Amino acid sequence: MVEILLGRDDVNPDKPDIYGLAPLCCAAARGHERVVKILLGRSDVNPDEPDRDGRTPLWWAAVKGHEGVVEVLLGRDDVNPDRPDRFGRTPLYSTSTAAKGHDEGIVKILLARGDVNPDSPDEEGQTPIYSATTSGRKGVVEILLGLGDANPDKQDISGRTPLSCAAWNGHEGAVEILLRRNDASPNKLDIGGRTPLWCAAVNGHPGVVKLLLGRGDVNPDTPDIYGQAPLLCAALRGHERIVKVLLERGDVDPDRQDSDGQTPLWYATSRGLAGVVAVLQPLESATPSTA
Repeated sequence: MVEILLGRDDVNPDKPDIYGLAPLCCAAARGHERVVKILLGRSDVNPDEPDRDGRTPLWWAAVKGHEGVVEVLLGRDDVNPDRPDRFGRTPLYSTSTAAKGHDEGIVKILLARGDVNPDSPDEEGQTPIYSATTSGRKGVVEILLGLGDANPDKQDISGRTPLSCAAWNGHEGAVEILLRRNDASPNKLDIGGRTPLWCAAVNGHPGVVKLLLGRGDVNPDTPDIYGQAPLLCAALRGHERIVKVLLERGDVDPDRQDSDGQTPLWYATSRGLAGVVAVLQPLESATPSTA
């Protein structure tokens, strides 16, 4: 049907819809490899034409997990494999966060190119490895650090690193990979003064907390800009298991106050968190501050 339509002089093979999606973009996004090849055989079809969001046929094929189409498009000299969309997200970035069965294969294909930057940031300063840790894509993280030699400690505009992002989301596999690196700081602060441990504690991820505390160079008592240390954050959120894990450390102050003078026990009692109160109260040094 495509060939019949293209046989007419009054059919524009590169005409986009209202979203800027040309036929080639649509075929690439759906993985229709034969149709892609037919369209690429035309001199009046732009193989790198973006839609209104700046997403090219390659971007769509990569994100949707169509390896065959990706390879066909990359075989063209006039296709830019590192062209970002209007949010600054390249095909590699967007594939790194996609939960598709073939995303690892496409990441490898893209990284095999010498003109694909493994550390290209989007408009928020987030790189492909940041994207992969956000989604817990352990395999993609390993590929980016191996083939792409990505920077595992690069901060976004908010100061967050891939490690703090993985810790925030509770992705233990990604945290383990990053902690094996000497160039991924386990104590780096974001603009709010939050460490990876703080991120894991506040969101209730005991597995990640244990991994981080297993490092001798992790400070378990570093507060954020409001004076709230990981123990206090875990207590006010009711994360009893994390409170226990932190208190097992001899270098965590159970009575540390935040900038308002409130302690972990103060928050636990004021919020009626009986389990956390029971863990904190036997500690004679932990007395609630005056409300």
